[in-house]
Amino acid sequence: MPPAFPPAPGAYGDKLTIETPEQTALEFPIAGVGSRFLAIALDTVIQGVAAILVGIGLALLPARAAVPVPSLPRLWGITIFVFVVFSVYFGYFAIFEAVWNGQTPGKRVVRIRVIKETGRPIAPAESVARNLMRIVDQLPALYAVGIVSVLLSRQSKRLGDFVAGTLVVHERALDDIKPLWKAPERSSAGQYGSHGLSDEDMALIETFLNRRESLEPDVRFQMADRIVKHIYGRLSLPPGDQLSGEKLLEAVAHERRSSAGYL
Repeated sequence: MPPAFPPAPGAYGDKLTIETPEQTALEFPIAGVGSRFLAIALDTVIQGVAAILVGIGLALLPARAAVPVPSLPRLWGITIFVFVVFSVYFGYFAIFEAVWNGQTPGKRVVRIRVIKETGRPIAPAESVARNLMRIVDQLPALYAVGIVSVLLSRQSKRLGDFVAGTLVVHERALDDIKPLWKAPERSSAGQYGSHGLSDEDMALIETFLNRRESLEPDVRFQMADRIVKHIYGRLSLPPGDQLSGEKLLEAVAHERRSSAGYL
């Protein structure tokens, strides 16, 4: 039997749990040190290769093609060089995360993504803030401060995540979110009144049916029960219907798809 009371949001340390307006909990698996370190390693390799290619390209330029630059004091030259390196290194992460919805090339390969604590995509300002904190997170070497912060944090956050209010989560490939469920054999078109549900309701049902296998049994039961309570008043259930929460959701989704009302 499921517990009498649902777990509080965020009760699981390796998951982010968010209550939707439909009073349904959605969960995001949080990325740990291993996947994040692999992503930063890939990004560092990409940056290194890009720097080498640019250096080779500049070295191969003929002398007459070079743009004459006025001589500068040595201190100014060093200052400009440090500024350019700083902008390229930290701008790489900030720009990619802002444009690619929380991902860099390394994160995309590892299938992790930066999101807000609310579950929404990050904004450019938050991307800049979390990446400026890399200055501290990577001290004294190899992101030692960041790794310690991730290990000690309940939601695997480095200092940049605390400043920007973000966290890194795993994402599933599109191939992994195809419907894997089968409708009850007794379901038939027009039996449950799925036409009375909105597209948002049907999207919520489909999301649950596709993700339920990854949920804890008690969380899975509670989510199905909450969704059924949310849509129950708009359904037209046949007399004596005894379907459980999940079976009812399967039947409603199958009915809507069969009537070409939800694609």
